[in-house]
Amino acid sequence: MLTGRPCRHRIIFEMKKLFLLLLVILIACTPQTTLPEAPLQTETPARVIPTPRYDVTSQSQPTVTAEATRIKQATSTPMVEPTAVIESATVTVTANDNEWMSLPVQPEPETNLRAIYERGLVLGNDPNAFSIFGDCQARPDEFFGLYETDAALVASLSPELQETVAHFSGSFNRESSTAQDGTTPGALLWDQWHRGEYGCESGETPVSCELRVHRPSFVIIQIGSHFESRNTEYLRRVIDQLLEQGVVPILATKADNREKDNRVNRDMALLSAEYDLPLWNFWAAVSGLPNRGLYTRQDRPLQGDIYLTEDAKAIHRETGLEALNIVWRTVTRE
Repeated sequence: MLTGRPCRHRIIFEMKKLFLLLLVILIACTPQTTLPEAPLQTETPARVIPTPRYDVTSQSQPTVTAEATRIKQATSTPMVEPTAVIESATVTVTANDNEWMSLPVQPEPETNLRAIYERGLVLGNDPNAFSIFGDCQARPDEFFGLYETDAALVASLSPELQETVAHFSGSFNRESSTAQDGTTPGALLWDQWHRGEYGCESGETPVSCELRVHRPSFVIIQIGSHFESRNTEYLRRVIDQLLEQGVVPILATKADNREKDNRVNRDMALLSAEYDLPLWNFWAAVSGLPNRGLYTRQDRPLQGDIYLTEDAKAIHRETGLEALNIVWRTVTRE
């Protein structure tokens, strides 16, 4: 009996080794699953898509330059973004730095916007309408809605801004498929995001729905308390669609840095330069507030400091209206 115990122990030991070996093999051979980076319904093979560029002498069709072509890769691998450069009177921004922080709060739009705007009028866009593409902080009760519900606030504005509010009446306090809690650039291209609400049709993306239902001449794009590896690619698709339909995009930075390296704001500034579009640098507008005017909601502690304080909301609303006013007057100036 004594001589049998070592054999049994050895057999048990060898069985454990065999079990561990089988477990390692099973783990190594099991396919790894990953969550989709954005809720796009379909993916397309890599293809060359030109960036629309508008000839300021034309009031009808866009002129596409061959050198502006780029390859869009619809894969899970993040794109290697080209090094764009932003030049202003005092600032040059590349993809490798944060010089965008020194850009002015308000846009300095160029004359190319007039051709985009006038082409949109020919296509049937409403000169008295604008839309917002954004997340929860772009919804009417958090952003622009007060300009249609608070007469005292409107009365406190300068005569010029009061005229702007009157001109765009009906756009400030409306709910839309493109300004919802949790909206991302990928969600704007997902035909299920609107849930069949807001007058949207089956198979229609939120962007297509909003352009059809509201017919805006301007769109403010401010999305980004998150980060997807294909953020910039998705935003290019959105911008291309807007330009194709004669809608003037106004790009905007955000106050927070949830992604930890400011890539969302930097990429937005780079897109502004790439497409020669106005940039509303909201990040710079709240730089003087404690903690940049941000706080963490008690019911959403894991999201961190991404929500705006009341002071920051006021600056958000005011500087956003000023940006819209500047761009509108630029394209309509005689």
